[in-house]
Amino acid sequence: MQISATPTHCPYCALQCGMNLTPAPDGTVEVSERADFPVNRGALCGKGRTAPAVLSSRVRLTSPLVRSGGELTPATWEEALNRIAEELRRTRTEHGPDAVGVFGGGGLTNEKAYTLGKFARVVLGTSQIDYNGRFCMSSAAAAGIKAFGLDRGLPFPLEDIPKTGCVILVGSNLAETMPPSLRFFNELKENGGTLIVVDPRRTKTAEQADLHLAPRPGTDLALALGLLHLVVAEGRVDEAYIEERTTGWEEARAAAMAHWPEYVERITGVSVPQLREAVRLFCEPEAAMVLTARGPEQQSKGTDTVGAWINLCLATGRAGRPLSGYGCLTGQGNGQGGREHGQKADQLPGYRKLDDPAARRHVAEVWGVDPDSLPGPGRSAYELLDALGGDIKSLLLMGSNPVVSAPRAAHIEERVKSLDFLAVCDVVLSETAALADVVLPVTQWAEETGTTTNLEGRVLLRRRAITAPEGIRSDLDVMHELADRLGVEKGFPTDPEEVFEELRRASAGGPADYSGITYRRLAQENGVFWPCPTADADADVGHPGTPRLFLDRFATPDGRARFAPVSHRASAEEPDDEYPVLLTTGRVVAQYQSGAQTRRVDELNAAAPGPFVELHPRLAARLGAAEGDPLAVVSRRGRAVAPARITTSIRPDTVFMPFHWAGEGRANTLTNPALDPTSRMPEFKACAVRVETVQS
Repeated sequence: MQISATPTHCPYCALQCGMNLTPAPDGTVEVSERADFPVNRGALCGKGRTAPAVLSSRVRLTSPLVRSGGELTPATWEEALNRIAEELRRTRTEHGPDAVGVFGGGGLTNEKAYTLGKFARVVLGTSQIDYNGRFCMSSAAAAGIKAFGLDRGLPFPLEDIPKTGCVILVGSNLAETMPPSLRFFNELKENGGTLIVVDPRRTKTAEQADLHLAPRPGTDLALALGLLHLVVAEGRVDEAYIEERTTGWEEARAAAMAHWPEYVERITGVSVPQLREAVRLFCEPEAAMVLTARGPEQQSKGTDTVGAWINLCLATGRAGRPLSGYGCLTGQGNGQGGREHGQKADQLPGYRKLDDPAARRHVAEVWGVDPDSLPGPGRSAYELLDALGGDIKSLLLMGSNPVVSAPRAAHIEERVKSLDFLAVCDVVLSETAALADVVLPVTQWAEETGTTTNLEGRVLLRRRAITAPEGIRSDLDVMHELADRLGVEKGFPTDPEEVFEELRRASAGGPADYSGITYRRLAQENGVFWPCPTADADADVGHPGTPRLFLDRFATPDGRARFAPVSHRASAEEPDDEYPVLLTTGRVVAQYQSGAQTRRVDELNAAAPGPFVELHPRLAARLGAAEGDPLAVVSRRGRAVAPARITTSIRPDTVFMPFHWAGEGRANTLTNPALDPTSRMPEFKACAVRVETVQS
């Protein structure tokens, strides 16, 4: 009998590439092309092609583990769930509900993210919930809400990119982080458009650019302001657009005019001729876009930095118009949906604000609880992790590995160890799970049905293709069982479609309105863009969804976009005599995030076996270091050791480390937890270090 393929989506990045999965006779799962999905049109990167390898019982968790005598040992589900419920109940009784923390992940489906937020607030009564997506695009989200009144990664589909005239890509190496998306930028160039890449390294993406700007890490804000200064000085401002569709221009203009080109050159290292060329390429075509990623966002001034790039779009009339606009390239698989539906510290489902009385009333009615019973906003991700073992005594963690992924990671590891109790739900024994008191093995992407929302705001149905091995349950099962043990017998279904139906009601009328989306519809379409409200009862067809935002008005009360009056300021930590070099971090093509899953795939490890320190030949010569020599990178927070990779593709004043590995090469041992005052994003992208040779 021939087994049919199941159309579904990749579990990794926010492209959520379409793929087909077919169970093979030997028990493995085969991946094949799915050309009908418009985001990747069948193309897959190495991570997508090898994703089924983590489904193997050889690398995954297959039984609950409970710590006994200092060791994690196999246990039954009853034993494990009872232990978690007992410890969470004890913590709440002895220390109050906010002594229990909940930490989620940007890879959880919408159904699981929604349920986790509800579980924290209804069952545990805690305000202490956030998720690792805070480390992804929170600065872009904050800037987008300030400027446009709404945050959605891309306000247009990827298919618009090849049709525009110019794209400025800021701090994104998508050739390695989202390889299938590079085709849209190649098509842009084939159509006569131009690509400007802003990155301190000459990455594989920068090699494709018509113009590569290599600013000193942490100076993207000055760069954007310098470009806006030139737009004004060269008479390229769209005055009619500003008058008709924006507010706050005079203040933003005054701030930009203080950043004259020579001053910006001194700050950034980008020459004045390059600045002028960037303005010419961006302003001459009829349409253009700015897309940001983690480079400008993961800074202690990330919100202002993104705001400055949005200012550039607004001043030139490049927002809310066809084939023009500002967008953010979301990183994690469900980083967009994950923050829309309640696992972020300050939000309720539908992207509603937790401190909005009307939002609380609406969601409380859906949940069947008193609005006054819902806790207020809690701590942001790093602040929550930093409080572990202090105010927060117990932690329930789902789908995250902060021991590797959080800034100042050695400190966070100590905070995790100081907890009275830690329970982790994961598919593998990550570095964080290895420290837990209870570990629950949960289903993976191919073993469960659920929705995700990709970087375009396209809601997708990820279908179950295979049955999970015996002894493994879903996160929804876990929350159902824990809620029951903690005295809440109803309201936590295990069927994802039933959860989604409730999510639809909870999101109705909110900024991220999913109420017009159903599983049936998602099964028939290649995703539906939110907002998608429920159609009027007498409408012939349902709401079509909203692929393109802001074409008629922005989501602000008066429909106008708001300029951000921002000025350059230094990073939280600048080089000095003791720490004279800048460190920036990022990803490589064959690994993903903290590497918890990809480091268990042989093919990916062969391509990227471990960490490294990328440095310029001039710096290597000063150190007396050769290719492959072990180097110690030291910051005020710790020391990491990895082999040298010498290349002219990086600035002489900068070193780069990928952050996928634990152990002595853990890059986040070094990074700075200085937080953006608005988004609470840590400053991953710039900190002061010194580099030393290591004697063997």
